[in-house]
Amino acid sequence: MSEQKKKIHITPIREGTAIDHLKPGTALKILEVLNLHDVPVTAAMNVESRKMGRKDIIFIDGKKLNDKELDKVALIGKGGTLNEIKNEKIAVKKELSYPDRVEGIIKCINPKCITNTEPIPTKFSVSSEPLSATCYYCQTRMKGNEIANSII
Repeated sequence: MSEQKKKIHITPIREGTAIDHLKPGTALKILEVLNLHDVPVTAAMNVESRKMGRKDIIFIDGKKLNDKELDKVALIGKGGTLNEIKNEKIAVKKELSYPDRVEGIIKCINPKCITNTEPIPTKFSVSSEPLSATCYYCQTRMKGNEIANSII
């Protein structure tokens, strides 16, 4: 008896965003921080990839991500590929990389930081290799998992 390989069939989106080549396990966190309750979303997790072995993929139908959303995705899915889809074709394709600076995206983990007691938007400078973010106000330095868990 020969085993047939299971293939995944996902209907292409006409307009929207596809985020491909994500590390396995990152799609759920990205969907959580994007808060996409009003648009159709398809996610495939831990699927085969010739390039990576295994990967996650997200298709967001009818929505182009804004700069703030792109920064959130990049902080979690660095190295992934962002594709903007128009008329069922890739119109823009780029690799996700960490932003140098983010505002209003990460909540500072220092409970005494002014951003946690006053209505002031947070500001962080971001460094890569290894990923870290430093608060502009209190200089608290956060690492990879702390950043991912503090995205608002």
